[in-house]
Amino acid sequence: MSRTKTHVKKGDNVVVISGAAKGAQGVVLEVQPGKGRVLVEGVRMIKKAIKPTQQNQNGGFQEKEGPIHISNVKRVDAPVKEKKKKVAKKKAKA
Repeated sequence: MSRTKTHVKKGDNVVVISGAAKGAQGVVLEVQPGKGRVLVEGVRMIKKAIKPTQQNQNGGFQEKEGPIHISNVKRVDAPVKEKKKKVAKKKAKA
């Protein structure tokens, strides 16, 4: 299985640049490179129905983050690349 390179990773601070949650900021909880999606903390909250169980007698609804497309997020604290200065080579005069 080949690895897909992504511009964000788990723990990065990101801002949503398009879609319904545009402008929202959060921390990346999970990256799904195969699907091209990311889970961002507090962005696209969805409600999931939970059946009653031994631990949770009442059941009910649970709110959790839904995935958004990786192209819709941008790192907030992206490092700035320093450009190398071009130095002209001086020709030796004979």
